[in-house]
Amino acid sequence: MRRVVITGCGSINALGSNLEETWESLAEGKDGIRELDIRDKERLLSRIGGQVDLSKIKNNNLNPENYSHLDKSTLFAILASRQAIQSSGIDFHKYEYASSAIVLGTAGGGLITQDENFRKVYQERKNRVHPLTIPKLMHNASASHISIENNISGPVFTISTACSSSSHAIGQAFSMIRSGQVLAAISGGFESMLCFGGLKAWESLRIMSQEKCRPFCATRDGMIQGEGATIFILEDLQHALRRGAKIYAEIAGFSMSSDASDLMSPSFDGLVRAMKLAMDDAKFNLEDIDYINAHGTGTTLNDKTESSAIKSLFGKKNSKYFVSSTKSMHGHLMGGSGAIELLACILALNKGILAPTINFVKPDPFCDINIVKNSAVENNAERVISNSFAFGGLNAVIALKRF
Repeated sequence: MRRVVITGCGSINALGSNLEETWESLAEGKDGIRELDIRDKERLLSRIGGQVDLSKIKNNNLNPENYSHLDKSTLFAILASRQAIQSSGIDFHKYEYASSAIVLGTAGGGLITQDENFRKVYQERKNRVHPLTIPKLMHNASASHISIENNISGPVFTISTACSSSSHAIGQAFSMIRSGQVLAAISGGFESMLCFGGLKAWESLRIMSQEKCRPFCATRDGMIQGEGATIFILEDLQHALRRGAKIYAEIAGFSMSSDASDLMSPSFDGLVRAMKLAMDDAKFNLEDIDYINAHGTGTTLNDKTESSAIKSLFGKKNSKYFVSSTKSMHGHLMGGSGAIELLACILALNKGILAPTINFVKPDPFCDINIVKNSAVENNAERVISNSFAFGGLNAVIALKRF
């Protein structure tokens, strides 16, 4: 089997408009959550989120005429993919275009476009919507736009598995390269669900915080949504070495599993199994792990169950591994969360910095694991894992190691 490495990274999110800004914000423990600027905000209970500052992404060589034909989530994905390609130095036009792939993940696709057009039809009583409404809202729009822009005619598709979508996407791209099906892939996730309809639906579950996201804290009272995109360039190791590419990390293993038990309640056994399978695939020993980027949503049930699963597999808090949830800083990007959290893992491997769980005020006895609280920790991390545990009981875990 071929070895697979990450040679390019790009990200647009509430913490920054590129890789460097995002890494700097993660290291500083910056809080990217702010009051939302959306229509009908006053009708929401939770009026905060990890919203992207659009003024920071205007100068990205995007044709203004095309901008109006894109859902905001697609805009994020296109711009993040350009950053990733630029940082990688890869030119997909120089290679056999069928030997590359695009695999992206999203939970909601063009939900904002859908929300806007529902308003026109139901509230404003209009009989027609824009003829490009469907191309804007379809989940695969981002992958198709990036394919057209880079002349990639190999496998191009989008995965939608709720909050584990981007981790599943990266895992599939990894598997395709490892098996020799393709030489390189553009992969990651994107999301933009910060609209009245989307947030109102999540409110009904009574798991949204109105103040702060506090994963693993005894005072946690729910999650906060974010938006953005994080995209990577994955390559066959020998292909990357031949062209002298910078290597950010090696993907050592991947797992995916289903709890097959409940749509919304996480399964202890399912989480343990997913982490163990990723460790086995990577050929990591349990004592090898330096850092775990947890799914850590800030909800009562998820954090308690995930903590129990981590303790069961890796041992109690006196072990050497550290855990954090960066959702406390950038919000829960839903289908895009696994990708931005993998970026935090790459920060650990490249800079020796473990991003913190901010807003932590009181330990929870049920979450007694080695949490990186409020401030980053310097650690010479060599092996890390990133957890994504989605509604529907769909789990994905990615194992990385320093190259």
